[in-house]
Amino acid sequence: MIGDGPERPGAFAPEFRAELARLMDRRRDVRRFRTDPVDEAALTRCLDSFLTAPSVGLSEPWRVIRVESESARAAALANFETANAEALAGQPRDRATLYARLKLSGMRDAPVQLAVYCDETTGKGHGLGAATMPEMRRYSVVAAITQFWLTARAEGLGTGWVSIIDPERLARDLDIPPGWALVGYLCVGYARALDRVPELEAEGWEVRRGHLPIETR
Repeated sequence: MIGDGPERPGAFAPEFRAELARLMDRRRDVRRFRTDPVDEAALTRCLDSFLTAPSVGLSEPWRVIRVESESARAAALANFETANAEALAGQPRDRATLYARLKLSGMRDAPVQLAVYCDETTGKGHGLGAATMPEMRRYSVVAAITQFWLTARAEGLGTGWVSIIDPERLARDLDIPPGWALVGYLCVGYARALDRVPELEAEGWEVRRGHLPIETR
C-alpha cells in the first residue's frame, strides 16, 4: 500500500489515494438516523482513531463523554431545542421559513451521542505550542473529531455535529469538570440516507465553493 515509486517515498498507492478522496467527498453531517444499535466493535474502532490524532505538544486534550442515560439525553435535547428556538427567532424574515425547515439535530434518534471536550487545564504536553496560542488545544480536539468522523464513515456510520447548544448549560447538566470546554456534541448511528449533495446546499441555505481561494503575500 505504501510506496509509489522511488520519486515519492512514503506515498500511498494511487488506488488508496482515490479511495481516501472518495471517503472525504462522501462524508456528510448526518441528521436523520435509524434507531438500530451501533455495533460496539465498530464504535470502538472509531473511538480508537482519537489515539492517533495530532495534538499540540502531544497534549491529547480531548475528553469524551458518552451520553447514555435517559435524563442526560433529555437534558441535552431540551438544551438544543431552547437554543434552536432562540436561533430561529433571531433569523431575518427572509431566512426564518427556510431555517425552520432545516433538520439541525439527530438527537431524538441517534443511538450513540458523545460530548467531546477539550481539557484546557491539562498538564500533558507541558504547554508546548500552547503558550502563544492556547486555542491550539481546541484545534487539536477538532482534528481528532475529524479523524473519528472519517473513520465512522468508513465503518458505515453517520456522524452529526450539533453546534446549536448552550455549552455552559450542558456542562452543568453533565457535571463536567471545571476547565473543560465543549468542542462538539456528536450524534452517531446508521444514517437513513446519505445524500450525494449536502443537505444545506440542497435546501438552498448556502453554496459550496468549487475552488480554494489562495492568496500570496
